[in-house]
Amino acid sequence: MEKIIISPSPHIHSGDSISKNMYGVLTALIPAFAVSLYCFGLGALIVTFVSVASCVFCEYLIQKFLFGKKPTIYDGSAIITGVLLAFNLPSNLPVWIIIIGAFVAIGIGKMSFGGLGNNIFNPALIGRVFLLISFPAQMTTWPVAGAFPMTYLDAQTSATTLSLLHYSSDYASIGNSAIGLTSGSLGEISEIALLLGLAYLLFRKIITWHIPASILGTVAVFTGLLFAGNILYEHYTTGNADIQVLMDAAKIYNPLIHLTSGGLMLGAVFMATDYVTSPMSTKGMVVYGIGIGVITVVIRAYGAYPEGMSFAILIMNALTPLINTCIKPKHFGGK
Repeated sequence: MEKIIISPSPHIHSGDSISKNMYGVLTALIPAFAVSLYCFGLGALIVTFVSVASCVFCEYLIQKFLFGKKPTIYDGSAIITGVLLAFNLPSNLPVWIIIIGAFVAIGIGKMSFGGLGNNIFNPALIGRVFLLISFPAQMTTWPVAGAFPMTYLDAQTSATTLSLLHYSSDYASIGNSAIGLTSGSLGEISEIALLLGLAYLLFRKIITWHIPASILGTVAVFTGLLFAGNILYEHYTTGNADIQVLMDAAKIYNPLIHLTSGGLMLGAVFMATDYVTSPMSTKGMVVYGIGIGVITVVIRAYGAYPEGMSFAILIMNALTPLINTCIKPKHFGGK
């Protein structure tokens, strides 16, 4: 009789690794980085380089001298944190502020929880929100994309699409937002470049469609309902039947504007999908994505800030353990 040898799992290695997936995400970020270089020039390069170098240096110092461990800076996780932090910053942000943000992102957002795999919140968003609260003027001064010749600290500035919509009921064209000819953070100005990155991540199976689709779908549905509701409200309260006038009155809720503006696409594709801070099950991912979409729209429509994506992701990061407890993935071989 032939003997059957049973050994502990894993039996077959999938070929995936932390570094492989991390560098895959960095590859997917290349189109958005290329657009930011074209639109913001030297400023985009300086902000990204300083952010990445500061994040890597901070992680090296903490691992080597505080944890007494061999630094793992080559796995790509610190580089991704640096790039994503830079993508959430304006291209004229002073170097010293970028360094502070990087040290907060790595030191507080990541390493204080024990490093990669243990952090509760997305580190790049921790750094971004800290800078937004601490340096609101510098963090909301946006250089004009494509205003050549581009300089660094003395760049020509303008309001973002969501700021214009929030404070003056005006906005940049949807086409300009889609291709990157509008003001904003480095990585949020070109929806087309971000969608190319999403296609690459899905093709490589680095992420699944559940979180991006649930976020974008929720925002589209929620703003669509608000848009239609406000058109009907304006019609019945004013008696105006001119559809264009009614649409202009309700344009703050226009779904196309919200889908192509701000950090929605960047957050949905590259930040909400972080392995560590998002749910494990597909049903949990959908619940998580819907929560992010609803909170984002509520903040954009009714909050003091014109943008709510960062806060929405951090709030749902905090709820991820609860989602994992309530919605458990099916065990292997289970029904």
